[in-house]
Amino acid sequence: MPEMTRDRADNRVDNHMTVTLDHTQLELVEGDITDLDVDAIVNAANEHLQLGTGVAGAIRKKGGPSIQVECDRIGGTPVGTAVMTGAGSLKARRVIHAVGPRMGEGDEDKKLAAAVRAALALADRRGLRSIALPAISTGNFGFPVDRAARIMLTEIHRFLQGGTKLERVVLCLHGEEAFSTFKRELRRGFR
Repeated sequence: MPEMTRDRADNRVDNHMTVTLDHTQLELVEGDITDLDVDAIVNAANEHLQLGTGVAGAIRKKGGPSIQVECDRIGGTPVGTAVMTGAGSLKARRVIHAVGPRMGEGDEDKKLAAAVRAALALADRRGLRSIALPAISTGNFGFPVDRAARIMLTEIHRFLQGGTKLERVVLCLHGEEAFSTFKRELRRGFR
């Protein structure tokens, strides 16, 4: 089921897995979300929309200052919601800033599910065909990767069952451990 490709330039193995869910391709890839050629990438944002470290820092660095300028104009968005900006000089056309929960703030599972739904719904409403999401809240916000994998895959599956214009949903994961965890959850199926 998983597809493995070897990059001759640096001799590393890229992990990649694709399944079809209700006419939409769901892909798991290990890599850098800022390098993906999709309509929108999702930033694992904070509620103040400040592009600091982790995924947000990589987006700021590669996309340029225009993304933060747009975020400053928006001002912020609550946990469990998402807003959209341009993508500066990234390959993607748009950045969707989805605010996931910090561990310990309460109701984290529901808030993460809401952030995933908000990002997908925003992309769908805007007529986008492809979106890439990171493992939201698993970095600085301390959300356990296995729990995030279960919640995110379940929410993506539910969203795709409702009918969507999205043709491709990519979960772009940082590191072998995160990729393996999401792959294991995907193989377990949806609950």
